Amino acid sequence: MIKIRGVMFRFRPSKLATAGLAMIAASSLIACTANNSAQQANKIELVQVNPDPFPSQYKSLPSQPTLITNVTILDGIGGKIERGQLLMRDGKVVAIADMNDEITQLKAGEKVQTINGAGKWVTPGIIDVHSHLGVYATPDAHSHADGNEMTKPVTAAVWAEHSIWPQDPGFRRAVAGGVTAMQILPGSANLVGGRSVTVKNVPGRVVQDMKFPGAPYGLKMACGENPKRVYGKKSGPSTRMGNVAGYRQAWADAQDYQRSWDKYYNDAKKDKNAKPPKRNLELETLAGVLAGDIIVHMHCYRADDMGTMLDVMKEFNYQIGSFHHAVESYKIADKLAQEGVCSSMWADWWGFKMEAYDGVRENIPMVHQAGACAIVHSDSDIGIQRLNQEAAKALSDGRRAGIDISKADAWQWLSANPAKSLGIFDQTGSLEVGKNADVVLWNNDPFSSYTQAEKVYVDGALVFDRNNKDTWPVSDFEVGQTGEGDIK
Repeated sequence: MIKIRGVMFRFRPSKLATAGLAMIAASSLIACTANNSAQQANKIELVQVNPDPFPSQYKSLPSQPTLITNVTILDGIGGKIERGQLLMRDGKVVAIADMNDEITQLKAGEKVQTINGAGKWVTPGIIDVHSHLGVYATPDAHSHADGNEMTKPVTAAVWAEHSIWPQDPGFRRAVAGGVTAMQILPGSANLVGGRSVTVKNVPGRVVQDMKFPGAPYGLKMACGENPKRVYGKKSGPSTRMGNVAGYRQAWADAQDYQRSWDKYYNDAKKDKNAKPPKRNLELETLAGVLAGDIIVHMHCYRADDMGTMLDVMKEFNYQIGSFHHAVESYKIADKLAQEGVCSSMWADWWGFKMEAYDGVRENIPMVHQAGACAIVHSDSDIGIQRLNQEAAKALSDGRRAGIDISKADAWQWLSANPAKSLGIFDQTGSLEVGKNADVVLWNNDPFSSYTQAEKVYVDGALVFDRNNKDTWPVSDFEVGQTGEGDIK
C-alpha cells in the first residue's frame, strides 16, 4: 500500500507494477503543492489485480523437538558427516554437528526426543518437480483425469490447483518414499498448458492446506510431438515450426497486454481519465512470466528443441526454470549451464516415442559433470515412491562411464536442485541451520535398493513412521477399502 495525494493504492508485486508504482510515486512528489480541492477532484482509484487470489492456508503440523544422533548425514549441498547429529525445533533445523568434534557435539535438552540413528542416514526431503498427483488421481478413472485442458494449444489461463484432489492416495504413498514437497503440473498436450503449483506433502482438506507458502507459480509448456499429435488434425499446430510460431505469438500477445497496462498506469499518473484494460486471464499468466513472477517448466526431449526454446526465451526476455523429460540434455549440457536452466530427467526411461529415442543412461551424471543443474524427476505416481533408487541408478551408470560423483553431490539431484528450479531453495532443499526441517531418516544407505524411508518430517513434524502403522496417513477415500498390498 502507498498513499498518494491522500489516496491509498495497492499494486501487484511484479516488475510491471513496481515500475508503475515508482512513476506514480515520483509524480506525487512533483504535484505536492497542488491544493486539496484539486486533489479531491483528480482522485483516482487504480484497478488492482490481486496477485494471490487463492492464498496458501498451510499450517505446519504439531512437532516435538527432536535430536537425531549418531547418523550419517547428507546435507543436500554436497556435504557428508559420518557420525552426525541433527536437531529440529519449531519446524526448523537449528543445529548440525559432527560427533567426532567434542566441542560442538550436541546435547539433548529437556523435552527433546532423541533418536539413535546408528547405521542409518539422514537427508533433506525429496522434492519432485514433475508430478500429476491430484490432477491424475488414483484410482485412474476418467472422472479423475483433470490434468489436460485439451481445448486449444494455449491454455495459460488454467491453474493446476483448481483440479487437485487432495484425497488422492498417491500423496500418502509418495511420503512413504521420502517425498516432502512436489510441483503439480497440468499435462503436456498444449504448447502452454497452464499454471503449476508447489505443495507440501501433508494431508489437507483443500489444496490450499497443502500449498507451499511463498512458492512462485510455474507455467507448464511443451515441445515437440505432444502438441503436434493432439492438434495436428484440428486447427494445428501440426509441425515443430507450427509449435514455435504458437509460442512466439503467445509471447507477443503477452507483451502487448503488458504494454496496455503500462499505458493505463502512465495515463493515471498524468491524471487523465485512464481506462483500465479488460483482464485476460491467459495473457495475465504469460505477462507474469515476462515480469519474472512465474517460472517456466518445459516438457522437451530433444536437444534441438531445447536449443530452439532457449532462443525463444532470449527473444522475449524471460527465464526457463527447467526442461523436463530432457533425455537429450547431455548433448547441450554446456549450453544449459551457461543459460542457468535446469534439466529434470529420468534415470533410464527412453525410447517410448521417437523424440525420446536418443536417451542414454549417463544423461544425469553428464549434465552434472558439465556444471549444469541436474534433477531427478518422476512424472509418475509409481516412480515418485522410489526416487532415491532413480538417483542411485543414475549415479551408478555415471560411475561405470568414468564420471566420479560422490553420493553427497548426487543427493543435490533430489533436493537442492529441484528447490532451486522451483524458487524455494531459500526455505528448503538442504539441511542448513534456519531452513525448514524437511528431513528423511533412512534405515540404511538411501542409494541402496533395499533401503526404505523410516521417518519423514515436514517442517519438523513427523508425517510418516514406518515402524508405527497407526501413524500412516490414510486418505478419506480409502477408509473402509484397503488398497491392494496395503495394511491399514
